[in-house]
Order: sequence, then C-alpha cells, then structure tokens
Amino acid sequence: MDVNNMSREDLTLMVAGGCTLLSLHFTLQLFSQHTFYWKNPKEQKAILIIILMAPVYAANCFVGILDVKGSKPIFMLVDTVKACYEALVIAKFLTLVFSYSDMSISQSIVPDEIKGKEIHHSFPMTLFLPRTTHLNQQTLKLLKYWTWQFVVTRPICSFLMISLQLFGIYPSWVNWTFTIILSISVYVAMYSLVVFYHVFANELEPHKPLAKFLCVMGIVFFCFWQGLLIEILVKTGVIKPHYFWMEFKHLEESIQNLLICVEMVGFSVIQQYAFHFEPYSGDVQSMLKKAKKN
Repeated sequence: MDVNNMSREDLTLMVAGGCTLLSLHFTLQLFSQHTFYWKNPKEQKAILIIILMAPVYAANCFVGILDVKGSKPIFMLVDTVKACYEALVIAKFLTLVFSYSDMSISQSIVPDEIKGKEIHHSFPMTLFLPRTTHLNQQTLKLLKYWTWQFVVTRPICSFLMISLQLFGIYPSWVNWTFTIILSISVYVAMYSLVVFYHVFANELEPHKPLAKFLCVMGIVFFCFWQGLLIEILVKTGVIKPHYFWMEFKHLEESIQNLLICVEMVGFSVIQQYAFHFEPYSGDVQSMLKKAKKN
C-alpha cells in the first residue's frame, strides 16, 4: 500500500480504522483478564461495562467518518446507542464508587467516620447552594441525583434530536437548545463526581480513584466539551473548511470523530492501569502457582 498516493479521505479512514482496532485490542485484552480472574462479580461487571466505552466511542466515530460518504442513517443509529451507553457507564461508575466506599447506592447511608465532613462548593453552584455544607444523608442523595440526571437527560435528548432530524424539523435554534440543556447536564454530573472524589478520597485511595475518575470523565465529559468547542470554532470561522478535505456541513463532526478515534487509543491504554485486574487475581494466582509446583 502506497501511503503517498492515497487520497486524504482514504488516509483519514485508515487512521481512524487503525485507531479503532487498537482501542478494541487493548480493551479486549483487559476484558479477558478480568473475566479470567472473576472474583467480585458486582464490581467487575461495572468495570467491564466501563472499559468497553473506549472501543464503543471509537467505533461510533469511525462510522461517523464514513457518514461523509453517505451512511447518515447508520451513524444516527449508532450515535443513539452511544448516548445510551454513556448513561449506562455513568450509572455503573456511580455504583462502583459506592461499592468501593462500602455504601448502599439505594439507601445513601453515610458512614459514621465521614458523616459531617465539609463540602466546599464553587461557583456557579454557590448561586444555588451555601459555599460550605456538611456531608449527611440528604447531601449524599443530592450528589447522587445530580449524577443520575445525566443518565436520564442524555438518552432522552439524543432520541429527541434524532427524531426531529428524521422528520426534518431541526432548525439551528433547536440544535443550540439541546446543546445548552446537555451542557448544563454534563456540568452538573461532572461537578457531582468531582465532589464525590474529594469527599471519599481516603476510602477510595486503595482503588486508584484519580485514574478511574479521569478515564470516565475524560471519555464522557471531555469529549463532549471538545465537540462543543470544535463546533463553535467552525461556526465562528476560526476553523475553515478549505483546510480539510471534508465538506463544510460535515466539518465539525469529522474533526471531532477523527480526534476521538485517536484519543480512545490513549484512554484504552490508561484503562489498563486504572482498571487493572490485579486486585482480583490474588487467590487465582496462588492456585496456579500451587498447581505448577505439583
């Protein structure tokens, strides 16, 4: 294959496809390790759902790049699946955080050792809440609901957006209305998870919490803000269509999709550390060593 003679379209598809396969390779490697060392089904089921997010995102964006060549209905279907999967990942990640902290997500009972812990809110949340609050059952429920609202809002907005597009009722003001709603939803959920991280930092410390939070927040929230920024740069003319091979109407989507395909390789590698199988491998490895000696 002569790369020098390839068109920009084919070269872009090759890069996106290669990155998608790489993210799938690293994820399946970690996936198989967890299934082999199957020790804690409750936690590991959540982990498997979370780590599959990288190849799901990459595959979705690869189809999005193919959309330039006329596969719009397929892309819309896959994008709907991605939106629902995002919601599932956030729900499972919240469940995982509660499990690591030895708490019941349904009851929201605060352990005595951290009850009353100070929570310092920042702007713009201080417009609605006191700057300093204390951790109790009510505030824990509030943080949980702030995260759960994204789980509901994201797929509903996605279904509505796609339905309106299919019926040909999608003026720019409707698009920006959904963008504003999703931006607020994303911010509130992200803020809530950050507060969760700070509140339960000591309890989560043995579980590499920072790496886990960065993986989930990076894939779901950073990619959303990145797409919004690219859309604004294209609309304002900072990014011009003649710099790229894509048609103008596909420009922001194509740039975002290509970037995500590349970024998911990095995230799938980081997940190898953040969601490593080693905490669940102790008993199995001991049995294997004994079997080898015998």
